[in-house]
Amino acid sequence: MRILMLSWEYPPRIVGGISRVVHDLAQKLGEDSNEVHIVTCWEIGTNETEKDKNVFVHRVHTYNINTNNFVDWVLQLNFALAEYAVRLINETGKMDIIHAHDWIVAFAARVLKYSYSIPLVATIHATEYGRNWGIHNDIQGYINNVEWWLTYEAWKVIVNSEYMQNEAKRIFQLPDDKISVIHNGVDVNKFSGYERDSGFRKDFALDSEKIVFFVGRLVNEKGAHVLIDSIPKIIHYFHDVKFIITGKGPQLDYLRGKVVEMSIGHKVYFTGYLSDENLNKLYKCADVAVFPSLYEPFGIVALEGMLANVPVVVSDTGGLGEIVNHGIDGMKSYTGNPNSLADSILEILFNSDKAEEMKRKALEKVNSVYNWDCISQQTMNVYEEVIEKSKRAMWGVADTK
Repeated sequence: MRILMLSWEYPPRIVGGISRVVHDLAQKLGEDSNEVHIVTCWEIGTNETEKDKNVFVHRVHTYNINTNNFVDWVLQLNFALAEYAVRLINETGKMDIIHAHDWIVAFAARVLKYSYSIPLVATIHATEYGRNWGIHNDIQGYINNVEWWLTYEAWKVIVNSEYMQNEAKRIFQLPDDKISVIHNGVDVNKFSGYERDSGFRKDFALDSEKIVFFVGRLVNEKGAHVLIDSIPKIIHYFHDVKFIITGKGPQLDYLRGKVVEMSIGHKVYFTGYLSDENLNKLYKCADVAVFPSLYEPFGIVALEGMLANVPVVVSDTGGLGEIVNHGIDGMKSYTGNPNSLADSILEILFNSDKAEEMKRKALEKVNSVYNWDCISQQTMNVYEEVIEKSKRAMWGVADTK
């Protein structure tokens, strides 16, 4: 099968979770003898075209029009994506399926759908409504409308959790038979060759200190501030602990200031951005991995923590709440509740036998449920269903199905 994926991020361009999902799914599909082409955004230092293991990657430049308006930039990107994909199809032949990842590539996806009568599948990784707990201004309203439009134009909409299925049905009025729930996954070999490195660990904490680890974009929805608010209670009962916060984002300065105001600076280490290698090494040094998101459609970072054999604590929200069974393969806390979060972290710090059992069961779950072999096959099933239905369709701009 010839597959065309459109995504605004692909490694080494990593803005959020989409990049890794697109990479891992595309690589597995390519490994299974499909011809996968990804058209994405160019990043400084990357090749415009390359064969990345099992995938053909095509990176486009946006028009050289200076703009500080993200919506304008998205339109420029879509023009560039569509222009490049048209040349690609004309030169190499028609694709069997188009897979669009999120609203940012919606315009190019629709142009290609109708220009070549290629069926369209869309993955909605998150929604503007969910990220902002509603629509509060014109820009959010515009993005929400484009998201709806993409789901309307797609034959099938893929979401990554039951939570997102319910959200998409509620916000976009999608019928049940148009949505497929396919969980995200993780490369089960991600931590192969990585062991606990005592020398590396000394850069972050004393040998006597347990490491409580957070990694994610430093934005409100990821909940790093909730973790910081939980620290006074934790260190009151368990003093020998260090909180490592990894990531970058607009809240970094605010969070640093918050730590100083709370007089807990000696207990918190902000690493900023870390390379994948150092991030993997830090996972293996951690004693608890904490993901206190306020909004999380899925939560790949939790899978990474489980795969790294670290006991995880997650907020009981969105996809995170579906990944973890409380007290069985991880701990949950009430969303946005520092007191509850502190209790779950303390349970792991004080109960090593329970932590070891949760780690074992979590690792079993990741390997059996969240591996890309299963996920890619589920995705292929969606592709094949859509392609078969498209053969019976009356193609035309006015007839979208």
